[in-house]
Amino acid sequence: MIKFDDTHIENLLEARQKADLEIITLGSFTLILNGEEISDNWGRDKAIQLFQFLIISRNRMALHKEMIIDRLWEEAGSDQTFKVALHEIKKVIEPKTNKRGNTKYIQRQGSSYKLNMENIWLDSQVFKSFIEIGNKLYSEQKELAILSFQSAINIYKGVFLPNRIYEDWTSSERENLQMLALNAFVSLSELLLNEQPKETIRLTEEALNIDQTWEEAYRIQMMAHMLNGNRPQALKCFEKCKNILNKEFGIDPLPVTIDLFNNIKTK
Repeated sequence: MIKFDDTHIENLLEARQKADLEIITLGSFTLILNGEEISDNWGRDKAIQLFQFLIISRNRMALHKEMIIDRLWEEAGSDQTFKVALHEIKKVIEPKTNKRGNTKYIQRQGSSYKLNMENIWLDSQVFKSFIEIGNKLYSEQKELAILSFQSAINIYKGVFLPNRIYEDWTSSERENLQMLALNAFVSLSELLLNEQPKETIRLTEEALNIDQTWEEAYRIQMMAHMLNGNRPQALKCFEKCKNILNKEFGIDPLPVTIDLFNNIKTK
C-alpha cells in the first residue's frame, strides 16, 4: 500500500511544468505543446476522435486498430480512415517528426496503438491522483487532505470532453470523473466545515450544481448555515432537498437528514 505524503502532492503540482504536452479534457478540449496552444491546428474531426479515444484508453494494453475503428466509427470507418486520422494527429502534436518515423506520444506495436504518457500532463489523470491522495489522507492528515482536494478542484473546470457528451465511448469516463468531482467537493466541504462554513456552503453548491439530488451535500450545507448563524437558511436548505428528492425520485430525505432538520428546527 502506498503511503502518501506532501512529496507526492508536490510532485503532482510540479509535473505540469516538466511535461512537453499538456492535455485539457475537463470543461474543454485543449492541447498545449511546449507552452503553445495548438488546439486550432486540427484538420479533421476523426483525428480528434482518435486522439481522444487513445486518451481514454491510455491505461489499457495497446489496442488493435480494427477494434478502434469499430468502436469509434463502425461502418463509417476503414483502414484508410484510421491512417488519415493518425497522420493528422502526428502533424498536430509532432509537427517536426518524419511521418514514417516513430512517434514520441503514440506507441505502435504491430497494428496496435496506445498513448505514451511519459511526457504528457493530462488534467483528468492528475485530478484523479489528487483525489486518491485526499481520500487516503482524509482521516489522519487533514491539512494534506485539504490541499489535495483543493488541488483537484482547481483542475476541475467542467465535464469531461464536453464536445463528446453524446458519444457512448466517452460516457463511462465522464461519469466516473463526475462522481470523483462530487467526492472532492463534498469531502473538502466537510473538512472545512467548522473553520470555514462560508466556504463549505460554496463548495456544497458546486457539488449540487453537478448533482442536485446529492443529499449529503444538503446536510453539510445545513450544518454550515447553522455555524454561520443562519438558521432560516438551514431550514430552507432542507426544504429544497426534500422538494428535489420528491420531484426527481418520489422519495423523502433519509432519516439522518430528517433528524438533522428536526434538531435545527427545535434550536
